[in-house]
Amino acid sequence: MKYLALVYYEEKIMNGMSQQQWDELNNECIACVARLNEGGHYITGSPLLPVNTATTVRVRDGSVTITDGPFAETKEQLAGFYMLEARDLDEAVALAEKIPPARYGSIEVRPARELKEESNQAGGTAGNNF
Repeated sequence: MKYLALVYYEEKIMNGMSQQQWDELNNECIACVARLNEGGHYITGSPLLPVNTATTVRVRDGSVTITDGPFAETKEQLAGFYMLEARDLDEAVALAEKIPPARYGSIEVRPARELKEESNQAGGTAGNNF
């Protein structure tokens, strides 16, 4: 089963790191991806640029609103993601515990749901698909 591990941390903490600390953390992340890949658990992932580069798009009643920044102001910001393959939630959580930025913030683990074309045609409800 696929699980998305969303990496959150406070950007101000990361911005306070020395270049050496930042480089060491990034090297740990690269090694983590290598281990996950070797174990057959890594599907894809990517770090994100800082939250000030975000754009939020909303569509309400056919009207589009575009705003700079994230959807919500929070203490921790979304910093990146890992898409993992795991047999169950317990294994996904065990894998997420080894993602280095967990020491500075949090890792949200969520099962991924596959969209199925036949759900729309078979009278599936709107809440079942993206």
